[in-house]
Amino acid sequence: MIEAFATDEHRIGLKPILRRIWAPRGERPVATGHHRFEWLYVTTFVSPATGESFWYLSTGVSKQDFEDILALFACEAGAGRNRIILLVLDNAGWHSPPGLVVPEGIRLVYLPPYTPELQPAETLWVHLDEPIVNRHFNSLVELDAVVAGQCVALNADQDRIKSQTNFHWWPDRVVPN
Repeated sequence: MIEAFATDEHRIGLKPILRRIWAPRGERPVATGHHRFEWLYVTTFVSPATGESFWYLSTGVSKQDFEDILALFACEAGAGRNRIILLVLDNAGWHSPPGLVVPEGIRLVYLPPYTPELQPAETLWVHLDEPIVNRHFNSLVELDAVVAGQCVALNADQDRIKSQTNFHWWPDRVVPN
């Protein structure tokens, strides 16, 4: 079987994500925040055709980090001779081929530069951010717990993932003859 997956990373941290909130007329809305620059990175691998997704949290991004996450994804997704995954990704420096070890069953397909609108995984970040918007976290441990819970919830909701990411032009699964 040959399937197309998409992957992307999202940086979230102790610097709050602010969105508009309701406040009574004449009163200013209050959103507690303290700007600190500590970050978590969420990497998702998603199959838009099925809604299957894999979520990983880390404290940094590098070629070695991506290689490790890619190997873990390949293992958990069952990539190999019987399941070949075409992985669509952007041209981030840590995704670049020189020296990158790609596991068996994974084939990398790079998007053209400056085309985030073509990346289905990019559309999931609004859902990941839902429980942390307009909230203040004292530590990365607190933030990690909330984000991990949201990753688990999104992973279980394949219909939501599919409806958000399955663009009309995205290829379906192919079973070779």
